[in-house]
Amino acid sequence: MASAPRSNPLSIYGLYLVGSALLASNPVLGRALAHVVPPVGLTFWRWALAFLIILPFALPGLLAHRHRLLADWRRFLMLGVLGQGISGAVVYYGLAHTSATNASLIYATSPVMVLAIAAVWLGEAIRPRQAAGILVAMAGVLVILTRGDLDALLHLSFNIGDLQVLAGAISWSVFTILLRQSRGGPLPVMTSFAANALVGVLVLTPFYAWETLAVRPVPFTVHTMLSIGSVALFASVLAFIAYQRTIALMGAAQASTALYLSPLWAALGSWLLLGEGLEPFHLAGVALVLPGVALATLPARPGAPAPEATADRACTDRI
Repeated sequence: MASAPRSNPLSIYGLYLVGSALLASNPVLGRALAHVVPPVGLTFWRWALAFLIILPFALPGLLAHRHRLLADWRRFLMLGVLGQGISGAVVYYGLAHTSATNASLIYATSPVMVLAIAAVWLGEAIRPRQAAGILVAMAGVLVILTRGDLDALLHLSFNIGDLQVLAGAISWSVFTILLRQSRGGPLPVMTSFAANALVGVLVLTPFYAWETLAVRPVPFTVHTMLSIGSVALFASVLAFIAYQRTIALMGAAQASTALYLSPLWAALGSWLLLGEGLEPFHLAGVALVLPGVALATLPARPGAPAPEATADRACTDRI
């Protein structure tokens, strides 16, 4: 029997780089649209369009697993609140008040938050190296929240946008843990993605109606619809597909390191598209956050599984 063709390493690492850039596109695009499209409306249409784009590919799985999905509706409802509500709309609120670079760096700590929350909630063990990584990464978040100003820490004076993004990152971490609690074992990733997107849209519908009537509607211009479509396509569907394909080619442990590159792509995109500059506290944050996340989540030896598959779950549709 002929052996299967081996993938070109250049194409694998090219996909890896493209996937990490797609993961970073959400805070950049969200920041660009923050004062144009209201946050709940942006979240609603992002996930509605993402669901419609992926539906032709996910429909067989949704039909095959419909009884499991309906039986587990309470968990999916909570996933919609956490994943699309708080981790989506609240973060877009935050991006109106903080930079895309800040948001990306804060969100990059979500895998270590998963480890910490799982230790408290589920009693999962944390190795000393992981504990050290969590502390280093959280120190980086503190540098970002305070802009490197000790007085801000002493007076508890933080940027509201950074706090909203932090709330979104914590919510995403709980979402990630809850996603692993599927009845009867994990669902196919395409099925789970489509189901989460659909429930997220249903959860957001009453808040979207309120925002439209009481605050301001989404301006349905060609520019805004193309922009929202870009968030749905690039930051949701293509980021998901690229990441899942990278896992298949590289393995979850190596593919998950795309998370560490995302803040760098976000900083580059923010500089090119939004005119945001890098500040000294950003560099200090990078110097703490990325090594801390790597220390906490990378396997201890070649071939060892990533801790609780944390980064695998946390990256499938993050900011």
